[in-house]
Amino acid sequence: MSASKIVCRVGQAKNDKGDIIVTTKSGGKGTSTVSFKLLKPEKIGILDQSAVWVDEMNYYDMRTDRNKGISPLSLRPANPLGIEIDKGRFPQKDLEALFPGMSADFTSENFSAAWYLIENHSTTSFDQLKTAVVNLKKQANKKNEGSLASVKGGLSTFFEAQDALSAIHQKLEADGTEKVEGSMTQKLENVLNRASNTADTLFQEVLGRKDKADSTRNALNVLQRFKFLFNLPLNIERNIQKGDYDVVINDYEKAKSLFGKTEVQVFKKYYAEVETRIESLRELLLDKLLETPSTLHDQKRYIRYLSDLHAPGDPAWQCIGAQHQWILQLMHNCKESYVKEQKGNSLLHSPMLDLDSEVRPSPIGHLSQTASLKRGSSFQPGRDDAWRYKAPQQVVFVEKLTKLVVSQLPNFWKLWISYVNGSLFSETEKSGQMERSKKNARQRQNDFKKMIQEVMHSLVKLIRGALLPFSLREGESRQYGGWEMKSELSGQWLTHVIQTVRLSSESLTALEIPNDMLQIIQDLISDLRVRCVIVTLQHTAEDIKRLAEKEDWVVDNEGLTSLPSQFEQCIIHSLQSLKTVLDCKPGEASVFQQQKTQEDVCQLSIGIMQVFIDCLEQLSTKPDGDIDTAHLSVDVSSPDLFGSIHEDSTLSSEQRLLIALSNCRYLERHTFLNVAEHFEKHGFQGVEKITQVSMESLKELDQRLFEMYIEFKADPIVGSLEPGIYAGYFDWKDCLVPAGVRNYLKEALVNIIAVHAEVFTISKDLVPRVMSRVVEAVSEELSRLMQCVSSFSKNGALQARLEISALRDTVAIFLTPESDSSFKQALEALPQLSSGTDKKLLEELLNKFKSSMHLQLTCFQASSSPMMKT
Repeated sequence: MSASKIVCRVGQAKNDKGDIIVTTKSGGKGTSTVSFKLLKPEKIGILDQSAVWVDEMNYYDMRTDRNKGISPLSLRPANPLGIEIDKGRFPQKDLEALFPGMSADFTSENFSAAWYLIENHSTTSFDQLKTAVVNLKKQANKKNEGSLASVKGGLSTFFEAQDALSAIHQKLEADGTEKVEGSMTQKLENVLNRASNTADTLFQEVLGRKDKADSTRNALNVLQRFKFLFNLPLNIERNIQKGDYDVVINDYEKAKSLFGKTEVQVFKKYYAEVETRIESLRELLLDKLLETPSTLHDQKRYIRYLSDLHAPGDPAWQCIGAQHQWILQLMHNCKESYVKEQKGNSLLHSPMLDLDSEVRPSPIGHLSQTASLKRGSSFQPGRDDAWRYKAPQQVVFVEKLTKLVVSQLPNFWKLWISYVNGSLFSETEKSGQMERSKKNARQRQNDFKKMIQEVMHSLVKLIRGALLPFSLREGESRQYGGWEMKSELSGQWLTHVIQTVRLSSESLTALEIPNDMLQIIQDLISDLRVRCVIVTLQHTAEDIKRLAEKEDWVVDNEGLTSLPSQFEQCIIHSLQSLKTVLDCKPGEASVFQQQKTQEDVCQLSIGIMQVFIDCLEQLSTKPDGDIDTAHLSVDVSSPDLFGSIHEDSTLSSEQRLLIALSNCRYLERHTFLNVAEHFEKHGFQGVEKITQVSMESLKELDQRLFEMYIEFKADPIVGSLEPGIYAGYFDWKDCLVPAGVRNYLKEALVNIIAVHAEVFTISKDLVPRVMSRVVEAVSEELSRLMQCVSSFSKNGALQARLEISALRDTVAIFLTPESDSSFKQALEALPQLSSGTDKKLLEELLNKFKSSMHLQLTCFQASSSPMMKT
């Protein structure tokens, strides 16, 4: 009836409402949110409009109980009362309940006049109902009288017709008794034949022209009627040239449905021409589909066209295969171009790479903050041209390669997804293509997985060939390598490459490519991170080795040069440059996960510490005239260069030893512990071992340097004691009464004071350690000399006790158990003082010595520094 109303006839139903079930042409079933309402059918007349088909049937006049079928034209009128019908608004259910088993249809045998009047004349006045009764009576009388009147009026006509038919019959019978040739019908036939022949003779030429004209007209009508087919080959060519493939496909589908199975030869011939051009179009579209480069939109468009044209095979899968081969070819061409460029066979300039440029998102810009590990360089961030580095070809190649893969693989992946879900095909072809794809879905899926894996393997191996050639097999080096490895990339460039590969991995993960296909990239990142850590530590060791060239021997208030600080800063900068490498991104494992990596990093870390210790030893033990200033040219920019060389030339070997000892002391108590903390902070394994081995090595160096210094300083003092004691043929058995401490002891004390002054000038913290050891050496020698004397006279014993006591009291603050024992042994070797006079004289002479040398002995009197046992 309308867009929102449907009327239909249904069978017998009990309920007034029911559910509507939606069924599609393809057999699918759906649901409807509305239900249907059951209405009792009304009697539909032959001239009434109906929304449904009404079967033709015989109508019976039930009221007159006639079984004879009557014509529909003689049915009761739609308005038997002959007055205006005014339909009431009484609910159908209420009327059915009021008149059970009755009907408002006046032709029904269960007709209820009251129901009919309520339904059609509920507002009609009584006078009008009276008029209706009169009309009913007239219609009944008219029908009964009408049949008889028509028979009476035409009775004479019926008789005349009967008489004419009888006369004709008698005449024919009379003629039939004569000879046959002379019968009336025979004569009539002859006359008609002659008339026909005469007509043919007269009109033959005209009729021939008419037939020819009709034939031409029919041919023109056929051409006009089927001009679509006859013009189609030319229209297809024109539309192909214009690129209107949709028009060609629609015309082809129409022609195929109309003439695909025709038996008419002309139509067959022209349809064959159409098929020939369509086949050429299929080949053209397939060539365009497999042409590279091409956008994903164009690929989908051509695949849809080929699908609509029922192209043989699987064009979509052919496109996927061609795209896969093209990506692989692009990757290898990229490698070849950069290898040639590195060898100087192609481009004139090397590409420049700005580390702070927008080649990649911001994480790569962070690399510029760790640009250089060289000491003495000044870093200023920003887009200054001074920081536009000429990148190694391998780094630029990895940038280009990853950018290529990240730009091409998404379309390749989306093409596969569209192939799987059927969105590449038109609605008419989708079901057929989906059925075909389901049959070989597993094989296609495995093949595509191999394609993705091949791309990933090529990407990883090309990067390995450029950066980690030793990780490739022997047969793979030719295909994926070929780079000239003059020197390995520095840690900063490897960090840059790691960031690049990480960003590429994130981009590929965002495509929802399965993780098992991307695992090989994670393995590459892991190997690059390990290599970056190792290379950075190796370069750090080289930088630390060059720190010896920067030693200026300028001592601060704590007796230290800048060397320990430079060493610590070098380590810190190196570790900071590795921060992004050591930090684990999602899906990455720790760099130190492998045991071998832990051992290698631990050994390299120990090597760094050992290099610095060797550097200290080299600086402290180098002869005065062997200061190598050739390497100092690298620091010409330093304002203290020439001053440092001048200062260095005035330092003695003993002073350099003291400075080295002071540095060693600081390294042991502060720097090495700080470095260990930084190692732990950055996740290094085996820090305890690194610290232990480094400390042991440092202590060994410290002890060697200390022994060298003591040998330099203590040996001359010790060697001067014996000649001084026996100067002037002095004899312990025969000597005068002591008048005071002899000069040899004063000279030894002055030499000890000189050592004190030299040590104090460099580092007051070293004074107790050095002085205690010097005192030990002197006391030990003095004890030996005393024990070697066979006998003492009284004056000799007093003189010896005076000098031993004077020395012991003077250096009391630096006594150690060893030196104190030596003094006791020396005194025990002397005869005891028997008289009080001798003791008093000894005390007076000691006080006189301390008073006369008060100024010189001040350095031995008070010190806040604790004594150190060596």
